[in-house]
Amino acid sequence: MTGFARVRKEIAEGEIVLSLKTVNHRGLDMHFHLPPELDAIENDIRTAIKSGVARGHVQIHIAFNRTVAAGPAPLNRALLAAYMSSFREAAELYGLPNQPDLNAAFRVPGMLSTGDGNQELSEEVVEAISAAAREAVGALNVVREREGAATVGELRQRCAAICGLVTRMEEIRTGAVAAFQKRLKEKLADLLHGAGIDPQRLAQEAAVLTDRSDIAEELMRLRTHSGQLDAMLAAGGEVGKRLDFLLQEMNRETNTVLSKTGGLGDLGLTITDLALSAKSEIDKIREQSLNLE
Repeated sequence: MTGFARVRKEIAEGEIVLSLKTVNHRGLDMHFHLPPELDAIENDIRTAIKSGVARGHVQIHIAFNRTVAAGPAPLNRALLAAYMSSFREAAELYGLPNQPDLNAAFRVPGMLSTGDGNQELSEEVVEAISAAAREAVGALNVVREREGAATVGELRQRCAAICGLVTRMEEIRTGAVAAFQKRLKEKLADLLHGAGIDPQRLAQEAAVLTDRSDIAEELMRLRTHSGQLDAMLAAGGEVGKRLDFLLQEMNRETNTVLSKTGGLGDLGLTITDLALSAKSEIDKIREQSLNLE
């Protein structure tokens, strides 16, 4: 599910700004955008996020702006020297007359900072960032749960639509079986005319072929799976991965129905249209299920 949350925390050493942005993904895929001094606590942040997010592509942005004492801001001389050298090299390479802009240089992350960026983090900073991560996950999930509730409502409507299609196919099947068996017996009689086949044996063979073409079991399983899907959605919790398996089974049953309706004439065409509609609903549920955990 998609969502966004931002948390700001003020501590004695400065300000922490942590933001989370999620989009749909089959698994949990986290991408961190941290200043170098926070690399050491990436695993702590990862653990805090995993405690509340199970699926999704998650972008994690954290900024730690240290409080600077009164007086001139400490200058990262090594970084400034590298910036000026690169600027002059590019100007000479491309024949540009421009001069370096110190205002632009000072906006480079780490230019106005202490030391080389390897200053050890205090326990207060580490705990504040972990707390900000947990708070952001909570705020993120409020947004995601709101979206999830709307998605679940739509998926349950699609489940009901599939059950309605199954009911119509069952009604048509009741009249189609007898028509199919009669047509099959007539065709077999024409093909075997003069072969001396026992009429009773002919009727038995027609019954066997009719049974093999019957879709009653497939429709029953499709209705059962739809009911399980609806119950799973109503119960809530983490359902994404379980939905994947159930939708595969529903798709399989629909494909089998489609493969068996070729010899039912006009009634078969109607069942085919209904089965294709059910398959379309299943595909839409599969696509939308990526929004759920």
